[in-house]
This record gives sequence, C-alpha cells and structure tokens, in this order.
Amino acid sequence: MADNLSDTLKKLKITAVDRTEDSLEGCLDCLLQALAQNNMETSEKIQGSGILQLFASLLIPQSFCTAKVANIIAEVAKNEFMRIPCVDAGLISPLVQLLNSKDQEVLLQTGRALGNICYDSQSSKEQFASTNIAEELVKLFKKQIEHDKREMIFEVLAPLAENDAIKLQLVEAGLVECLLEIVQEKVDSDKEDDIAELKTASDLMVLLLLGDESMQKLFEGGKGNVFQRVLSWIPSNNHQLQLAGALAIANFARNDGNCIHMVDNGIVEKLMDLLDRHVEDGNVTVQHAALSALRNLAIPVVNKAKMLSAGVTEAVLKFLKSEMPPVQFKLLGTLRMLIDAQAEAAEQLGKNVKLVERLVEWCEAKDHAGVMGESNRLLSALIRHSKSKDVIKTIVQSGGIKHLVTMATSEHVIMQNEALVALALIAALELGTAEKDLESAKLVQILHRLLADERSAPEIKYNSMVLICALIGSESLHKEVQDLAFLDVVSKLRSHENKSVAQQASLTEQRLTVES
Repeated sequence: MADNLSDTLKKLKITAVDRTEDSLEGCLDCLLQALAQNNMETSEKIQGSGILQLFASLLIPQSFCTAKVANIIAEVAKNEFMRIPCVDAGLISPLVQLLNSKDQEVLLQTGRALGNICYDSQSSKEQFASTNIAEELVKLFKKQIEHDKREMIFEVLAPLAENDAIKLQLVEAGLVECLLEIVQEKVDSDKEDDIAELKTASDLMVLLLLGDESMQKLFEGGKGNVFQRVLSWIPSNNHQLQLAGALAIANFARNDGNCIHMVDNGIVEKLMDLLDRHVEDGNVTVQHAALSALRNLAIPVVNKAKMLSAGVTEAVLKFLKSEMPPVQFKLLGTLRMLIDAQAEAAEQLGKNVKLVERLVEWCEAKDHAGVMGESNRLLSALIRHSKSKDVIKTIVQSGGIKHLVTMATSEHVIMQNEALVALALIAALELGTAEKDLESAKLVQILHRLLADERSAPEIKYNSMVLICALIGSESLHKEVQDLAFLDVVSKLRSHENKSVAQQASLTEQRLTVES
C-alpha cells in the first residue's frame, strides 16, 4: 500500500503536467482510495510530496478531474495539520472560483473542501484573512439566485465569519446589504427553502456584529441604515427576525456610547414590547435574547435610572415563573445590573417576597451553576445597594442567609467579596434577626478558615476581619470567636504586606482583646 502510494504520487507529478486524462484519473482514484483506508497517513504523504501545489493548477472549470481534486482536498483538510498547507498551496482562490460551476458534483466537493479548510481552525482562518476570499465570496454571492448555490456559499461564509478580521472584510465587501436584501425578500414566504435562507442570513448578520470593528462600522453612531433595519425586525411578527433583532441589539450594546444612544432613542420600549409578546408560552430564545439586550443596556450608570423609570424591572419580573435556566440566568443578570448603586430600586426589589423566595430556590439549582451564582450575587446586591433593614429581614425570613455564607467560600474572589460585604451589613444592621442563621451556617468557622488560608486574597482577609468585629456584638457568635482562638490568626496578619490588611489586623486585635 505504502509503495503503491509513493508510486502514485510520483506518477501524479508527471501526469498533472502532461494532463494525460486516463493516467491522471487513475492516480486521483488511487489517492481517494488511500485516503479512505488511512486518511491521516495518506495526508502526511501528500503533504511531504509537494503535490498540493499542483492541485491549484488542476482546479479549473470544465476539467474532467476537477471534482476529484476538490474531493481529495476536502478529505485531506479533515486533518487540522493539513489546513494551513492547503492555504499556503494557493488552493483558496481557485476553489472559490469553482463555486460558479454549474456541475453539482464540483459544487458539492468545492463546498466541502472550503468548509473543511476553515473548520474550527483559528490559525487557518488567520491565513484566510490575508487572501481576498471575503471579497471573492461576496462577489460570487451577489451573482447567485439559486438557493442551493447560496446555501453552499453560506456554509463557507459562516465558519470564516468567526474571525474578526474576516468579519470586517465581509462587511466592507458589502455582505450585509446582501443579507438585508434576502431578509426583505423572504420574510413573508412560507416556503421551507426561504425560511431556511432567512434564518441563515439573519444568523450570519448577528455573527458579523460580534466583531468590535465590524459592529461599530455598522452602528454608524446609531444613524446607520443597517442599525435602523435591524431595529425594524424587533416589532416584526417573524420569531426568527425578532430573535436576530434582539441579538443584534445585544451585540450593538457592547460599549457605553452605543448603549446610551440606544436608550435615549427608545430601544428599551421596543424590547419591553417584544418581551410582553412572549410572556405566556413565549419563545424561549426570543426571551433570552431580549433579556440579554436589556442587561447590556443597563451597564452604563446613566442608563440605570432611565430604564428603571421606564418600567424594566416590572417587565423582567414577569418571567420570574420561567423554568428555563437560560431565561432565569439573563433575568437575574438584568436585575443585578439595574440595581447597581440604585438604593431605592434595590430596596423595592429586596422587599419583594416572591422575588426573594425565588432567588433562595435558585440558589440551590446545583445543576445550573450560572443560575445558582447569579441568584447568590443578586441576593448580596439587594443588601449591598439598599443597606435596608427591611430587605435584610425579608432575606432572613426567606432562608437566604445560609446561601450568602456559602457564597463567601466561592472559588471566585469577586463573589466571596460581595458575600462578605453583604454579611457585614447584616451584622451591622440586623444582627439579632440573623444571629441563629449565621450560627447554623457556621460563619465563624468559615471566617477562621479564610483568615488562616495563605491563598485568600487581601480583600477577603480585610473584609473577613471587618465582619468578625461586627459579629462579636452577638453573645453566642462572640463565644464562637473566642473558642476558635482568632487572636492567633489575626495577630499574624499585622505584618501582612498589604497595608490595609495589616491596619485592619491591628484594629481587630484591639477589639478582640478588649472584648475578651
């Protein structure tokens, strides 16, 4: 087999130049057979033989061997190590030209070859970025009217458009205008092919907006034609367009400037109307996308009060009964963004018993780490931003304290910190109410562990000591602090390299000594 393959590769070098039809076809059949038996080994031999460079000259329209050559390229490009050599051998441009072919077999194998070369390979996509493939594909796409050919080009475009440099090239080559045209043509059709093409075009449009440069170019300060057209998708009756519209807004909302402009120009009301249409037995993907957009829009400080007064919390709370983790996750994130540094809103939400009880329930959603984490973070945020005794009482009554204590042991420093600050506020404002729950959750033992652990971040040590000073106001918790010999751990921290930690250690040591 190995000898036959070596002979075939030598023979192919000669026949590829002579173009002897029978010999060439025989060599190509032999290669395909070898690839079918052992793709990786055969591909390595092909690479070593230098034959890839010859394939470029064989990829010509109307040639008897074109489909077989494209098939061989598709097969070798199944191996990741062959993808860059295929680009280096100059195979991209002739393959792209073949997408004009009327021959179905040539089209099929060409699509496979291009798809495999750029499949899941960031190195090879970067190589593609240095060719003019984006321009070639868009030119070709503009000429096509047949569904199958457009579908084939879509299949090549989608993996390529994952690369940010190529996203920008595709936008500059005019792909977006083509996609918007397809959407307009197909939106009212109920033919299966048209529905599929509408989905592909709108999905690809959203993918192009994932690149920062391509997104900003299309936003054009919120005045751009593309942005305006995407806005018109949101109130449409087509679920696919509603979804793509909401996802596009979420992608446009990736910097403060864009977010502020969109909120000032009424996008929030459009998204709330969309959510309203999907409250009862709604489309989960549309719910998720609209909540994602609202969450992103709520990040800039100046937008929070505007969105709160527009009634976003009420619109979002309608989905509290959702049993879908992706919707739960985005709902939680949106509320958390909205109440950041908004004391009144945090207090209002924190006194909402239905919400707090649902959060406590989701804090136990062990199958959905994202929902569990966000529920904990929102519980903590309600306390931190409201600093309200009523909110703390609601959380204590709903059984939320144990979750905040568990959150203090999270592997994420930001979550640990948020938990410790919330617990310090509880201890300062409502220690008597929370005392029993803090005790049964073993908070004092956890704080001892955090202070003794060398791996704990400085801010964790600092906030743990602040919390200890607040806890000794409770007789039973004070006794636990004394029993665990906190003074030993704290006194060691007086020489900590972080000045704030060292100072807090001195203060804590004094408090513990006085109170002992």
